[in-house]
Amino acid sequence: MNTDYSKYNFDDIRPYNDDEVKDAIERLATSERLQHAMRYIQPDIDWDGFAAALRECKTVKQFKTTMSYNAVMMVAKNTTFSLTISGRSRLPEDAPCTFISNHRDIILDAAFLNVLLNDIGFGMTQIAIGDNLLIQPWIDTLIRLNNCFIVKRDLSVRELLKSSVKLSAYIHHVIQDLHEPVWIAQREGRAKDSNDQTQTSVLKMLNLSGDHDHPLQNLMSLNIVPIAISYEYDPCDYLKAKEFQQKRDDPDFVKSQRDDLLNMETGLLKYHGRVHFTLCSPINDRLAELESRELDKNTLIAEIANIIDKEIYKHYRFYACNYVAYDMLNRSLDFRSHYDLRDKAQFEAYLQKQINKIDLEHKDETFLREKILEMYSNPLKNHILNK
Repeated sequence: MNTDYSKYNFDDIRPYNDDEVKDAIERLATSERLQHAMRYIQPDIDWDGFAAALRECKTVKQFKTTMSYNAVMMVAKNTTFSLTISGRSRLPEDAPCTFISNHRDIILDAAFLNVLLNDIGFGMTQIAIGDNLLIQPWIDTLIRLNNCFIVKRDLSVRELLKSSVKLSAYIHHVIQDLHEPVWIAQREGRAKDSNDQTQTSVLKMLNLSGDHDHPLQNLMSLNIVPIAISYEYDPCDYLKAKEFQQKRDDPDFVKSQRDDLLNMETGLLKYHGRVHFTLCSPINDRLAELESRELDKNTLIAEIANIIDKEIYKHYRFYACNYVAYDMLNRSLDFRSHYDLRDKAQFEAYLQKQINKIDLEHKDETFLREKILEMYSNPLKNHILNK
């Protein structure tokens, strides 16, 4: 497939080019908002020294592999017990991949993945990030320096289609012309109940550019590789549970920018325990098997979403809290051999501590408890149902 993407102007969504790095760095080095945010994360930071280190970066790659890498590893050191990856041998050696993963944390899913890929010598990805997170100008500058491209949200139907076509073209351009890997979540926003399912709209978006007459081959050209992300603890679990009750009690409830900031801050600064990324098998061989079935486009997309989901379900890594939560939610002892009484007591104490953090006028503890238990048990439930 040889598609010409030169007709598109990607300037409003693409990362910075190297000739734009100097000015972008200067904006960060002189940003009072960034300095305030950094002092919140690292109170004893030497800002002048940090700004000087910023100005040493001359390319996007240099910024990613020094400043960003060090910042993410500092977060990992402060908020995880371990950060690991497996499945390197499954990756194709001769082609960039489009990584599609489940989505747990607003920032850290892609950030952790990139440092792990860097450590195993694969190279960092370009990252899809929603423009709803670009709350302040310095955040926009920072994410573009980190090789992120922008997914535009909250558009009219007409504008959304136009934007989606451009986004699709950009991803194909990155894979086929720039020969760089891409990361995109399997859905818009996090699966707040951890019931991870690939939205067919994501796959339809990927198919909006390229070879329209051959949608299967079009998606195969992206070399899709699913990734299963497993966090032992999700520090945003109580915020997600709170949002579930808010939406239950008020169907018109919509999160504010302040809510998004609190979720980002909590995910960045609070404890995750053990974190593991499993690189699943590339799905092109599975997609090739669909060619003979002559499926209509919607059925084909649904089948591909199912293939991605099953790869992710199969490769989760589970912790004692997942088994305890499953048994607590189902009032069973099905997984009693996977934890002891101390594990159960620790998780029960953790669960109550998280519920205690929720501030609501009509707080429904029974509902909130059930929602958090679902978050920790749904990956295990999906794993069981898809064996």
